Amino acid sequence: MLVHAIASKPDELIGLENEYGAHNYHSLPVVLNKGKGIFVWDVAGKKYFDFLSAYSAVNQGHCHPRIIESLQHQASTLTLTSRAFHSEELSLFTEFICTYFGYDKVLPMNTGAEAVETALKVCRHWAYRVKKIADEKAKIIVCNGNFHGRTLGIISFSSDPQSKNDFGPFLPGFINIPYNDLPSLKEALKDKDVAAFLIEPIQGEAGVNVPDEGYLSTAKKYCEAANVLFIADEIQTGLGRTGKLLCCDHEEVSPDILILGKALSGGTMPVSAVLANKEIMDTIQPGEHGSTYGGNPLACKVAIESLKVIKDESLAQNAEELGNYFRAAIRKLNSPHIKKIRGKGLLNAIIIEHPEEEAAWKLCIQLMKNGLLAKPTHGDKIRLAPPLTINKEQLDEAIGIINKSLAILD
Repeated sequence: MLVHAIASKPDELIGLENEYGAHNYHSLPVVLNKGKGIFVWDVAGKKYFDFLSAYSAVNQGHCHPRIIESLQHQASTLTLTSRAFHSEELSLFTEFICTYFGYDKVLPMNTGAEAVETALKVCRHWAYRVKKIADEKAKIIVCNGNFHGRTLGIISFSSDPQSKNDFGPFLPGFINIPYNDLPSLKEALKDKDVAAFLIEPIQGEAGVNVPDEGYLSTAKKYCEAANVLFIADEIQTGLGRTGKLLCCDHEEVSPDILILGKALSGGTMPVSAVLANKEIMDTIQPGEHGSTYGGNPLACKVAIESLKVIKDESLAQNAEELGNYFRAAIRKLNSPHIKKIRGKGLLNAIIIEHPEEEAAWKLCIQLMKNGLLAKPTHGDKIRLAPPLTINKEQLDEAIGIINKSLAILD
């Protein structure tokens, strides 16, 4: 009775979450209960542009009809078998995704963080069983400012104090180097115990840090020369978000290990995957890694349809064209409060120039009031990443909201 009685009262709903939920997120004060395409609605019926896209998990838009139909059909047929048995949908999914991305093998998981942990385990297996690094000596190069998830293993190589403080002791075996710094990578690769280089092609959580042109392709060449695996975390940057199917495609780089997640399900459920060729993936043997839900029939069915939608609706091309248009339009605003806009495709961020410490948060509150949802990251940066189904007319309306909202900082 209590839930129904306050269903339209956002303050009371937020109060319930604050009372009963862990306080591990600083959310905008809005309570959503509906999504369709590029829009979401709150419990009072107010409509918003979604310019976060659940951190790029809804590239195909909220509740895409084809994806939802696929989800509903499979949900009423077979949802879970565990990997103790084969399933029809898993068999079809493995062939489909490997062909789609050009790899020999896939290891399906659930969350993005699980997929990152899986990739690290696979590359360590390869290091010991193929490269013949001495036992317990394998190292993985990572970049400062990275965000690959929040598991204990992953935060062991984070450079963000907020992610690490009071969570130690941490997992050894990682070498941190500056992002977008080829000389530092070249020096780190001299260590013969290095097994892999793990990188985000664009650092999303750090504020959409885009590396120099040629950085990824040169880094891949350096890794090849050192017999080191190039691992691309495309969980946020992949699946059309940056204007190509994968962000690495901008420089024609084929990662040795590819990590996918988020929009792999069109925002309907946790689905992730690790792809590699046989020499790497076949080092994993029965009993050495697994997941009860990884590769479940429901996830497999949904992932296939989600991937089909990306190509059928030319979402990467739309992201490329509208991303260029969006960045140019934001620059034309000539706002003294926007220090810089950067990004690729429809993964963008503005850096706020203002003496107030909470200026970016203040702007996001005003954007919310004006009908657009976005979220600050690392203080002065605001990610602006709508679903890839947005059109030019809608984007112009959103740019108008951004322009209007900037007045709050005058």
